[in-house]
Amino acid sequence: MDIPNIQSQAANLPGLQLSSVGQFFIPASASLQERRPRTLKHGDTFAVFDHNGDVISGPGSPEGIFHRDTRYLSHFYMTIGGARPMLLSSTLRDDNATLTCDLTNPDLFDESGKMVLEHDLVHIRRTRFLWQGRCLERLLVRNFDDQPHEVSVELAVDADFADLFEVRGTKRSKRGRRHPTITTKDGIELSYTGLDEFRRSTSIRFEPAPAKVTAQQAVYRLQLQPRQASSIFIEIACNLEPGGSPTAAFFKGLRDARRALRLSSSRAAAVETSNDIFNEALRRSVSDIYMLLTDTPEGPYPYAGIPWFSTVFGRDAIITALQTLWLDPTIAKGVLGHLAANQATGVDPAADAEPGKILHEVRYGEMAELGEVPFRRYYGSVDSTPLFVMLAGAYLERTGDLETLGRLWPNIEAALAWIEDYGDRDGDGFVEYGRMTEEGLVNQGWKDSYDSVFHADGTLARGPIALAEVQAYVYAAFSAAALICRKLNRRQQASRYSARAASLQFAFDAAFFDEALGTFVLALDGDKRACRVRASNAGHALLTGIAYSERAEAVVKTLMEPSSFCGWGIRTIPSTEARYNPMSYHNGSVWPHDNSLIASGLGRYGYRKEASKVFEGLFAASTYIDLRRLPELFCGFRRHRAQGPTFYPVACSPQAWAAAAPLSLLQSTLGLTFDPDNAQVTFERPVLPAFLEEVIIRNLSVGNGAVDVALRRSGKQVTVEVLDRRGGLNVVSVS
Repeated sequence: MDIPNIQSQAANLPGLQLSSVGQFFIPASASLQERRPRTLKHGDTFAVFDHNGDVISGPGSPEGIFHRDTRYLSHFYMTIGGARPMLLSSTLRDDNATLTCDLTNPDLFDESGKMVLEHDLVHIRRTRFLWQGRCLERLLVRNFDDQPHEVSVELAVDADFADLFEVRGTKRSKRGRRHPTITTKDGIELSYTGLDEFRRSTSIRFEPAPAKVTAQQAVYRLQLQPRQASSIFIEIACNLEPGGSPTAAFFKGLRDARRALRLSSSRAAAVETSNDIFNEALRRSVSDIYMLLTDTPEGPYPYAGIPWFSTVFGRDAIITALQTLWLDPTIAKGVLGHLAANQATGVDPAADAEPGKILHEVRYGEMAELGEVPFRRYYGSVDSTPLFVMLAGAYLERTGDLETLGRLWPNIEAALAWIEDYGDRDGDGFVEYGRMTEEGLVNQGWKDSYDSVFHADGTLARGPIALAEVQAYVYAAFSAAALICRKLNRRQQASRYSARAASLQFAFDAAFFDEALGTFVLALDGDKRACRVRASNAGHALLTGIAYSERAEAVVKTLMEPSSFCGWGIRTIPSTEARYNPMSYHNGSVWPHDNSLIASGLGRYGYRKEASKVFEGLFAASTYIDLRRLPELFCGFRRHRAQGPTFYPVACSPQAWAAAAPLSLLQSTLGLTFDPDNAQVTFERPVLPAFLEEVIIRNLSVGNGAVDVALRRSGKQVTVEVLDRRGGLNVVSVS
């Protein structure tokens, strides 16, 4: 992700200029946790509403309807009789298809102060969803009084056409030109031409036609008899020509949206457990993943998160695909295809691009088009490229799909060439990063805050920097390349990549393992000095298998110490380190995706009980969180009895790799692996966390076969029972 919260921090560091640490921060002037917004997404459009279903403009407000990195609606405020309705409830459907807000009237008075409508007599239900660049809504207004009433409903609207980076806090010295608002008897059109000379328009249409339409407002005067209801339909279209009836668009879109969600999620295995609360969390996780999926020409692609990262990110999508690979391999196939189609082919310093490199981020807004931010098509992440190859190998192991891997092989080979030719900047065998221009990201690993890589005394590391987890990913990439080459009968290349992996493993152990720390160091700086800092990064060495088996016990012990494991999860750095701050973005917080990857590593080395402990901590955190939805991160304060976790103010929610974390944790504790060549599913020494007595997985597929299985606690063991088998798929349980 881009660098957050650095403006105020930079001010406290003498001699440090904001431009030297990166200017693409997310200000914490408005807490998303305080707002607890309601979010919707479809394709390249997402929306952030308050609990009433309104969009309230103002400094620091993240609310609005956004399309391709521009806010197309910045104000959408409903009043009844001039007063804001009172909230009854605000809910998202379990599948995220619709947002429903139930509201009622407050006491309403006329100009003389006489009450004209007592509270709680009029009910308003707002039903809203996004579909193909449109926000479609039905307002159902019902009079529950035994007397007739005239009810005035006012809808105030505006659009600032702010670039997403403006909404995030970046100041611009110049903006484009706003055009006069066009009104008709049943609609309002707002438009803006940016400095990029692209015209952006928001068309708002109402049905039936309001009693009054101005440039800022539509007003209805509804005559409601006792128990009578009246419907208002609204269509908000981003850069689209007005279509047919908003009423028809609402019902057709609602049907198509729900059908599309059912169709996409039907590919996945289904999970049900003995814990109803965990079942809720799982349903929300799966729904969030499929909401964040966006169809590309190459297949489904998970956008990273709402509100700040609803776009293509390489690293995030690859990790999400790895986390969900056991559940739905189609996601991984789409991610591999889309990233291959957008792989860098030349050197472009402004984009931090080099041949073979895999995308970091894509943006479509005005500021990206003008080069005011470097992310139009940006390649400034050091780990996306090895992770791409790692995912390709994991996809092959999961599916046996040699046809897809054969098509991808030129892209895989180009990525491996980048690792060897460009990634290893000084020829020492390790992959380092360093931005090519002053506008690029300073730190280019997943912990990309300006102060996330430092020495034991807190001094920031000087680049080029070789991160511990990046070497682990490179090891996995070489190992995956060897596997793919063997399957493609490229035996000479397979031997070469196996040798590269073994050589890197030996060099990594020698340079990164620190006996005194009991773990792998965070990084090597530009002078090859070790950053002797304990960090969660070391857990990623377990994930990929680069750690020698004799190192695992010490690394696990360090990760699970109270200074690191706070009760909710493993902190990014433990409380013993110089820059520890539980409220920071990367220096002491807890990231669900980070913990899920570490838990996968714990399971790989046989530490399933420790993986189960991480699983329990994150599940416990989710029980205190709105919608049971794990956010991007939360603060790393120690867990206390009968108290929930402390939230991070600008954490995205939903976030793809956070949503996928519970699914990945389940796989890790169950020891679930696949062998497509032998049509086999294996559960190796499965463990159930304390909050689960039973797990049932249906439609677990390999090739043309599928099984339904039940795992149940039996004393200290977990038994595996096959409930149904289709296509001759074998299930093996190893105790």
